[in-house]
Amino acid sequence: MSLDIDLISGESIEKQKSQGSGLRSVSDDHLLDAYSQAVISVAERVSPSVVNIEVRQQSKARSAAGSPRRAGGNGSGFVFTPDGFILTNSHVVRSAAEMDVTLSEGTRYQARLVGDDPDTDLAVVRINAPNLVPVQFGESGSIRVGQLVVAIGNPYGFQCTVTAGVVSALGRSLRTQSGRLLDNIIQTDAALNPGNSGGPLVNSRAEVIGINTAVILPAQGICFATSIDTAKYVASHLIRHGRVSRSFIGLAGQNVSIPRRLVRFYNLPVDTGILVLSFEPGGPADRSGLQEGDLIVGFDNHAISGIDDLHKLLTEERAGNKSSLVVIRGTEKMILHVVPKRR
Repeated sequence: MSLDIDLISGESIEKQKSQGSGLRSVSDDHLLDAYSQAVISVAERVSPSVVNIEVRQQSKARSAAGSPRRAGGNGSGFVFTPDGFILTNSHVVRSAAEMDVTLSEGTRYQARLVGDDPDTDLAVVRINAPNLVPVQFGESGSIRVGQLVVAIGNPYGFQCTVTAGVVSALGRSLRTQSGRLLDNIIQTDAALNPGNSGGPLVNSRAEVIGINTAVILPAQGICFATSIDTAKYVASHLIRHGRVSRSFIGLAGQNVSIPRRLVRFYNLPVDTGILVLSFEPGGPADRSGLQEGDLIVGFDNHAISGIDDLHKLLTEERAGNKSSLVVIRGTEKMILHVVPKRR
């Protein structure tokens, strides 16, 4: 390297300085160009699929004339089928009286809600429009920490805004507005703002790998997206049924620590469980023989350390099927049976 520098004439160096390029290597230019071209290519391929969703909600407040006022908001979404199905966040479209979808080229269409799932904060809406460009889905299993990602959405109504960053972490957990814990969340530092909700998080191959969902305020660069594998599962159920069915056993409880002596005596795999506080009258838990004050530590051969563990196991497939509950009542360990119902 030193030999090359010695061979550069003073005139050449002065010429480079006068052009403002300095001695930056050609390889640096290629690297910068490659990064820019990756973001540009993703934006050009995915932006035609990204939409702005404007929502009008019936407000309880009334105008001076006595008529009900309408509150409004907006978010993002993206077309994922040629016949007009659009994926977005549940909190964007929930309780909407009317919805309008604006495509990237400015055309506006009235939309209808196909279904929403507050437990995963996902929803599907549909428009009747020609020549739609659907996105390509990626795979959650292929995501790696540090890889380039691009977020496209409509923050504060600025349509088709593009931001770029990296995958900061995988496997995060996020509690939705319904109170349910959502796992397998992608953390990214691609900047998100209000209005980005429901927009796509895209990899360098222009494949959607997540749905932008939330930011932590006032932190900077801590943003979250629901994984595409979760979104594909939920979207298919919403299109077919309008909802995602899950099961429930109808009890209220709280997470508590199990006395250490009981953990050791029964060789329990957990040191916390669910303290049963109340039941839904006539519900599955009420009919199972559970009592207030019981401590649930297992469900169908799975250890239960808290409410979230139980929620994960209460899937649609368990509805109508007998399941076992491992319970500590006082100092006695017992097994009860419960038949979850479809919610």
